[in-house]
Amino acid sequence: MSVKAIREALAARFGDAPAVPEDITGADLLRRIAQRGSCRSFQDRAVAPDLMDTLCAVALSSPSKSDLQQRDIVQIRDPALLAQVRGFLAPQLWTGAVPHLLIFCGNNRRQRQLHGWRGHAFANDHLDAFFNATADAAIALATFVTAAEAAGLGCCPISTVRNHAEDISALIGLPDHVFPLAGVAVGYPAADTPAISMRLPLRTTVHIDRFDDTQIQQDVADYDARRLARAPYAQQRSPERFGTAERYTWSEEKARQYALPERTGFGAFIRRIGFRLD
Repeated sequence: MSVKAIREALAARFGDAPAVPEDITGADLLRRIAQRGSCRSFQDRAVAPDLMDTLCAVALSSPSKSDLQQRDIVQIRDPALLAQVRGFLAPQLWTGAVPHLLIFCGNNRRQRQLHGWRGHAFANDHLDAFFNATADAAIALATFVTAAEAAGLGCCPISTVRNHAEDISALIGLPDHVFPLAGVAVGYPAADTPAISMRLPLRTTVHIDRFDDTQIQQDVADYDARRLARAPYAQQRSPERFGTAERYTWSEEKARQYALPERTGFGAFIRRIGFRLD
């Protein structure tokens, strides 16, 4: 049944699902991942600290670039602090009911401390220092989501944290060379398994030997049509600026989203906390 469920979930998500082998190992875990969706509605029920600590430990068991371990997790447990942070996320109305929030951080500070303690020059003070810490934090975040959902919890990453990176960093005491990548809302789901979010077809995003986007425009048009038929947007973004589209598709939504300035101060913030982005 798990293999059949994997096939059905991948077909619903991508439209061009692969042929899942009948003898695949770990089918139940793969089914959970294939079926997953972000949870934005939670029970009024606390997650035990021991469980949260365990999930953080599992998340930090994930791969790390060169074993540098440039990622930290801030669990926000103090109710007053949680309310303050949620205040910055208020434009996403559902975040007001988030029972638990974690902030995943990139941490290049620790590496620099090692150099000071050992008396070696830090010779890689350029974009890669920021990039490596970002990748480490992102891998840990993804692993946490997988672990938490396997434990029966629901999760939703919150990138809006970076809209208020300086303020949130101050609230949770982040020093120079440590930055918030994203938050993760976590708790016991209030409803059944969230809907599967549709994704671009695999032929668009999985390449064999060489990158190939010669069919990208047609692939996106096909995806737009499939998504519009099954999961149309409830409202259009900024109609006062862009007008009202007769067919409001994914590609129109994403083009509108990045036609509006967003996080224009994030690069300056990253430089203020000591990163060189050369």
